[in-house]
Amino acid sequence: MPYPVIDDLPVTGKRVLLRADLNVPMKAGRVTDATRIERLVPTIQALCARGARVVLLSHFGRPDGRRQDGMSLAPLVPVLETALGGRKVVFAADCVGPDAAAVVTELRDGDVALLENLRFHPGEEANDPGFAAALAELGDVFVNDAFSAAHRAHASTEALARLLPRAAGLLMRAELDALGRALDHPRRPLAAIVGGAKVSTKLDLLGNLLARVDCLIIGGGMANTFLHAAGIDVGRSLCERDMAPTARRIAADAAAAGKRLVLPMDAVVAEALATGVPTAIVPVAAVPGDRMILDIGPASVAAIGAALAPCRTLVWNGPLGAFETPPFDAGTSAIARDVARRVAAGTLDAVAGGGDTVSALAHAGVEDKLTYVSTAGGAFLEWLEGKTLPGVAALAD
Repeated sequence: MPYPVIDDLPVTGKRVLLRADLNVPMKAGRVTDATRIERLVPTIQALCARGARVVLLSHFGRPDGRRQDGMSLAPLVPVLETALGGRKVVFAADCVGPDAAAVVTELRDGDVALLENLRFHPGEEANDPGFAAALAELGDVFVNDAFSAAHRAHASTEALARLLPRAAGLLMRAELDALGRALDHPRRPLAAIVGGAKVSTKLDLLGNLLARVDCLIIGGGMANTFLHAAGIDVGRSLCERDMAPTARRIAADAAAAGKRLVLPMDAVVAEALATGVPTAIVPVAAVPGDRMILDIGPASVAAIGAALAPCRTLVWNGPLGAFETPPFDAGTSAIARDVARRVAAGTLDAVAGGGDTVSALAHAGVEDKLTYVSTAGGAFLEWLEGKTLPGVAALAD
């Protein structure tokens, strides 16, 4: 999908409305993970270097269209200033109206302002044209660098893009380029790892990937449903038994299309999901009735490694076990480190995303060792599902 980039826009002396995703984790008024802020910095610096007057727009939390204590963006100002190497960031107590206009009017070339939480106004999530027009009055051009919010047709992601000259920011471009290379123009063979709890929440994802990939690797709780559908007793494991016909259809479709479907061969089982409980490694066909599958075993790790060996591109969404609770992190971590080694050797391009996936990669110490790791969450998942993202479509129109 063709879309303009910031190099296509004249920004010197212009007020640039930069849609960012500053919806970062906070505790007691302090940012606990500044990854999204750090990834935004290159776009801000590129615009400032060209003499733009940068006006940051973002949502935070779910305030339901009204001001709520604890959901202001004001605490982000010092974090932004630190990330920008000490550059001053001016804060406006609203994102439209007199307060916002006063702050924006005072900006000079190279200055940066942060406007208050967009979702304090109901018009943001309603994609209200009037609210979008009020935002547009504050700027001359629009840059969207919030791929993680691009799956939402909100005023600041969709309507605003149609009111001003617009472009994708550097982070948006990186996300779109990485996903485009992985799914639309991959080095083949192309593999996908899909994990997580439920088949029912990832039907669109499985359907779209099955049409594109050469090898589909399924793990996590959703693999239990596929095992159950194949007549294997999974004991007390998380399993959507009512989804068995769907799982059998997906497996049959994979076989008919000549696609390789990889399921766990063995499993780490326990009576409870807790650190320190007794565990055992058993073949998937020998899971005790009073135990739960909580991780893949070493034979499954080896089988996944063998399946990945000929592959040249991988997309990954979802962990392969209950990685948050040791020792059930071993399987996911082993695969993560194996993928990182293949990327380092130049034999594999690996793109991963989704909140749990990013956390699992960080837990394994390889978050920065894959080809690209997306922090976009829902937008990443909808892209993998083959859906059109309103925020991207608005840039491309």
